[in-house]
Amino acid sequence: MVTPRATRGSALLGVWLLSVSVVAAQQPTNFVSCPIVRDTASVPCWLAEYNGELYFLTLQTDVSAPVNPPSLGHRVLVEGTVSTEPRICGGIVLKPVHLSVLERDAACNTMLPAEERYNLTFEPPRPPGPSGGRLAFANSAPASPPAPTTGSTREFVVSYSFDGLIGFTHAGALTGILNFARTANAREIEIVGHRGAVRLSNGQTIVEEPTIGKKRAEQIAMLLQGANLKGPAYKVSWRDEAATADGVDDHLSRRVVVTVR
Repeated sequence: MVTPRATRGSALLGVWLLSVSVVAAQQPTNFVSCPIVRDTASVPCWLAEYNGELYFLTLQTDVSAPVNPPSLGHRVLVEGTVSTEPRICGGIVLKPVHLSVLERDAACNTMLPAEERYNLTFEPPRPPGPSGGRLAFANSAPASPPAPTTGSTREFVVSYSFDGLIGFTHAGALTGILNFARTANAREIEIVGHRGAVRLSNGQTIVEEPTIGKKRAEQIAMLLQGANLKGPAYKVSWRDEAATADGVDDHLSRRVVVTVR
């Protein structure tokens, strides 16, 4: 016979276990590993193993997708938060997730065969056919900002992968800067490059290369000027010191801040 006290105890235990699982699902998970490709009947998916567990990273999609897949033959930095969503391709879902392709590693070449239980429903992000490549300003325009007025100042933040420079995912951000500067008849563009670091879940910290802040700032200035935005005065600087890493949203420290006046 189950007593009321035992029933209450079981209920409390269930609530406690649920709260523990929710807290665990919200913990940052940062690690460096070899990416794994799993084939499916629709589109390959990318996974990575860490501490004996398999994590889902992303799907193999167009280069303009918000999360670009890693590369076989290279290690990958994974910065994510464990979600409560069902597993995809056998891996725990990290959401959000930030991926950075790191150094070459010939051992990173694992490809898993398709299994019927891992077939996916996939909606392509663009019409069928080759991408044709996407240049820095060739992506779809971002959401329109409020119309600038005389004397307007606006700050833009451009984010990066670890040790990364401008890539396909930056087109919208660059277009937003360019459009605002032209519409506002900008007189000055201040560009500040930053260098980041990441605290991994195993306690180690990895730091971006020493000159990455300079490279990022100078590249942004070059791209804007190359898009014929030559009227404003450019003030370009960078931070040589790396940001302090705590393992929570460290990806935000990898950035360039552009202030359009």
